[in-house]
Amino acid sequence: MTTIPELLRDHVSLAVECVDRVYLNGYVPTLQTSGALVYFMEQHRGELIASPAVSGQIGRAFVTAVESFAREHAIPLVHFQKGQRKDDVVARYRRKFQAPEGVVVIGVAQEQVSSFKARKETIGAKGVRFQFSRQSVFVKVYYFYLQDADFGPAFIKIATYMPYPVKVCLNGHEWAKQQLHQAGAAFEALDNGFLSCTAPEHLQAICQQLGPDQVQAFFEKWVARLPWPLTVADRKAGYHHRLSIWQMEVSQTHVFTRPVRGREFFEQVIRENLDLGRPDRVQLVFGRRVYRNTPSRFVTRVIQEGVQPNLHLTYKHSGVKQYFKLNRALRTETTVNNPQDFGVGKDLSNWTYLRQLAAAINQRLLETERVSQDCLLSAESFARVSEPTTTDDGQRAPGLRFGQPRTMALFAALSRFAPALNGFRHGELRPIVQTILNVAPEAYTASQMSYDLRRLRLKGLVARVTGTHTYCLTSYGRRVAYLMTKLQQRIFNLAGLALTTAADVPATLAQAFRDIDTELEHLVANAHLAPAGI
Repeated sequence: MTTIPELLRDHVSLAVECVDRVYLNGYVPTLQTSGALVYFMEQHRGELIASPAVSGQIGRAFVTAVESFAREHAIPLVHFQKGQRKDDVVARYRRKFQAPEGVVVIGVAQEQVSSFKARKETIGAKGVRFQFSRQSVFVKVYYFYLQDADFGPAFIKIATYMPYPVKVCLNGHEWAKQQLHQAGAAFEALDNGFLSCTAPEHLQAICQQLGPDQVQAFFEKWVARLPWPLTVADRKAGYHHRLSIWQMEVSQTHVFTRPVRGREFFEQVIRENLDLGRPDRVQLVFGRRVYRNTPSRFVTRVIQEGVQPNLHLTYKHSGVKQYFKLNRALRTETTVNNPQDFGVGKDLSNWTYLRQLAAAINQRLLETERVSQDCLLSAESFARVSEPTTTDDGQRAPGLRFGQPRTMALFAALSRFAPALNGFRHGELRPIVQTILNVAPEAYTASQMSYDLRRLRLKGLVARVTGTHTYCLTSYGRRVAYLMTKLQQRIFNLAGLALTTAADVPATLAQAFRDIDTELEHLVANAHLAPAGI
């Protein structure tokens, strides 16, 4: 049997870490409140009164500019229908587009955005004014689908009504492809990723270079080229769009030498971790709907050829997934849906931090899967965990006795994927331990959790992140947690079941337990081990 560490070490032809899809919000900071809107119309634009008519004039002028731009450059103008998959429609136009750079097609749709609604008020006998409030409204939006010399396929979406929200979609793998083209390096694509490359080290170096400067330069270039609701004078006066991170995907891709190796990987992961890692969902995608009367049999193996495995984990609003990309590559991908999940804002300046953090989460998941099959400890390490010890600075570290229910619940909780990926807090680990112990909340108190965290920290199994209340599982702690949990669940629990229901144990299984007992006795005899306590 080929193990997970062996598959990732010996059967991978290309490994690439890269930013994948990125969605950005564009907003005008000085147009986000009703007061700012009134100031823009009356003070900046010089209108007599701030009214919906003024914003309507700006919107109509923008629509006219887009239609003129499309005619002048012979750009198709496509109206998207409700429920229509936009990418499928645009793909037909992309296949026909031959220029190295330009607008491929302009899509038109009605969508709900956060905008302003006005309420008319009478002042005196003849005077009127308008009160604006922020609400969700349906407005016309334009999708500019682009082919960029640096980023390849991308799009910018612009709403036609104040405050003119913008969405930007880019792909880091496509950016890397453009850079390889410019450098003359040969590669073979795997959808939006890479199947092979003649210069893999150069490819990885390119992927590391993508950052906020390149993204900002892309945006500013197309703002200057495309029709825009805010004029050059508006932008010079400070009414320009600022980018923030709406969603960022960072992936680690391992291309296997043979497709069968990828199926072996997922079989090993699922077999090892259904009772340890506990992913939120293990999904088998058959590529078609399976009914009770569907021909063929879906049995025998966990993963078969033609079955696409997906492993999903969630963390607050964000998540991690693993899947078998086009039957050739293992894609491990962290998606940050809200940067505030990780203690930072959404500003584009946090790009580098979020990219490094997501890449580290991918690596921790892969390391967790490796350790699940490579978690052996020396007798000395086992004793250091189980028995009381004293740290270098004189602190007493109580033992974590193997077999003690509370200790085993701690190890099982730490074996879950979620705590291992991005750290955990007191309040996040405690409910998991309570669930494993199958006790009421008051039976495992906050004080007991604090005591256990101190034991884990002094034993070197977890480390506290400086200046926070977050703990991270150490590499040593991951090995200990996996070994202890596997011993408990796969040997002692099973052996205990066999011993208590011996009459029902199949003869082959009973013989297997006798063989294990015999081999252990031979091991002890050959190693000249003294009985415990001597």
